[in-house]
Amino acid sequence: MGEQNFQAGEKAKEGRTEKVRAAAGDAFFKASDMARDAAEKAKRAASDTTSGVSDSVLGVLNEQLAAGAKAGGRLANAMRLAADDLSKESPLLAGVVRTVARNVDDYASRMEDQTVDELTRTASDYTRRQPALVFGLAALAGFVAFRTFKNAQSVSAPPIQPTNANHSELDRRHG
Repeated sequence: MGEQNFQAGEKAKEGRTEKVRAAAGDAFFKASDMARDAAEKAKRAASDTTSGVSDSVLGVLNEQLAAGAKAGGRLANAMRLAADDLSKESPLLAGVVRTVARNVDDYASRMEDQTVDELTRTASDYTRRQPALVFGLAALAGFVAFRTFKNAQSVSAPPIQPTNANHSELDRRHG
């Protein structure tokens, strides 16, 4: 009978162990489901935030593009006024300025109705159609920038502190 009680106790113990294991397994699965749900929510929130930031940045860029187009229109108007002033003294130069003003105004008008996405697409298409021209212009711009920065570094500012020659000149004047 002692052995039967021992076996019954062992079975009861095994039953409790199984219940604990089952409860632990359920808790683990629930915790992992909760963690997966939390990760999914975090991913969605990050995606929504990124999308919101991207939309905000594009909105600002589109506003700046429209402002730049308006500034281009104002520049064209100023160029026309300058051409009117030049027409008396130099009609040939006035004609050149009017032509440039017309081109600036046309460009500004086209830019005013475009978004950043459309402008990017247009630039990309142009680069595909005229790669040599685009890369040539980029190389030219790089060369001009290089020469400009190289020359800017070679120009030195005058010294802030007076030199000995300046002191002796001041002493001679006041002495």
